[in-house]
Amino acid sequence: MVIKPKIRGFICTNAHPVGCAEHVKEQIAYVKAQGPIHNGPKNVLVIGASTGYGLASRITAAFGAGAKTLGIFFEKEGTEKKPASAGWYNTAAFQQAADEAGLWSKNINGDAFSDELKAKAIETIKAEMGKVDLIIYSLASPRRTDPKSGETFSSVLKPIGQTITTKNLNTSKRIIDEVTVEAANEEEIANTVKVMGGEDWELWLEALKEADVLAEGFKTTAYTYIGKELTWPIYGHATIGKAKEDLDRATDAIKASTAHLNGEAYVASLNAVVTQASSAIPIMPLYISTLFKVTKEDGTYEGTIEQIQGLFSENLYGETPRFDDGGHLFQNYKELEDGVQARIKVIWDKVDTDSIDELTDYAGYHNEFLKLFGFGIESVDYDADVDTAVKINHLI
Repeated sequence: MVIKPKIRGFICTNAHPVGCAEHVKEQIAYVKAQGPIHNGPKNVLVIGASTGYGLASRITAAFGAGAKTLGIFFEKEGTEKKPASAGWYNTAAFQQAADEAGLWSKNINGDAFSDELKAKAIETIKAEMGKVDLIIYSLASPRRTDPKSGETFSSVLKPIGQTITTKNLNTSKRIIDEVTVEAANEEEIANTVKVMGGEDWELWLEALKEADVLAEGFKTTAYTYIGKELTWPIYGHATIGKAKEDLDRATDAIKASTAHLNGEAYVASLNAVVTQASSAIPIMPLYISTLFKVTKEDGTYEGTIEQIQGLFSENLYGETPRFDDGGHLFQNYKELEDGVQARIKVIWDKVDTDSIDELTDYAGYHNEFLKLFGFGIESVDYDADVDTAVKINHLI
């Protein structure tokens, strides 16, 4: 099958197996080039391991620290007539690279919110890994079924307190327009916290503790984006922000319940980058395009893999970890510098449809978006016939 990108709004509905594999290889090469992570993890569980920051975490743990990795994800397998999801192809490529490098690695595809999948993961850890010393929580899902009640909750991306109208980069039409988003009600806020907050992270750690598969002195981290004034109306001070605040509550709960193991639990504050999740959030395409323009001019641009390799080497396993005012591991300090934010604000106020390419790096944003799905990579022949029914080795 010859595969070309099919883009609808803020999503791409297909993926390219060879392109996804090349993108994974690029990230592996970057991690290897940085050298080994000293005193890094040995047995790693990555919950949400197939795309974005979760995939980068798995790559960094395996190829930066030589760790065993168990990846949890929920992806669609391809057929001879239909491509798989990007995360499926990413995982297949990661697993092949791990096999070639002699690294132990296995995979579980299913609902990470369910008790059944947690039990399957624990069974694998006990049988083949020993105790885990790093647990990465990087799930991004629009809905969650509570494993206890069976009720399904859906999240919303809405401001809190008042309706917001703000400048927006309409990626479908490639124009600058405005977007109006109505304020969330209390039920929508609570449901978003239920889906995207810290409850499931906490349940995972509780299940691992009860099964006695947490190593002494283990580390666990969940990822957040906090941002500053420009993104606060629809991100930081909105429903998704409330959900991310709940990660702080879960951090304290995990620390308390695992105190006897001297475990460490952190929320890590990361850069705004192009992911399947961030592309769906109003404001973010314009903000990220502008951020790319400023940081590339400064030579401080960091994508997903650069952020995570830095998080591991500087903060999670660094001798002098950096924390922000909220006690989070502070990896996005370059983005949040006052001077950087001031320059972004100047561009934000000035940019219109005619000056998108001049004032922002929308071209860079769009290319990063395409790469999420295996497109836009120079080394790939997109006119070639490719096999879409790719298997994942060591799929449990």
